[in-house]
Amino acid sequence: MNPNRTTHTEGHGLGLAIVSAIAQAHQAPLSITPNLTGGLHITVDFPSEV
Repeated sequence: MNPNRTTHTEGHGLGLAIVSAIAQAHQAPLSITPNLTGGLHITVDFPSEV
């Protein structure tokens, strides 16, 4: 595993922006909570198809 990818702590990258765009496209609520030990806990609640 490349240590540059696992030890890099600056910035947020594109991950959160991509998740947000997908949630918006599906009108799915997005919940983001910081973890006590670092990082984020992200929940996307996709609506079920009826």
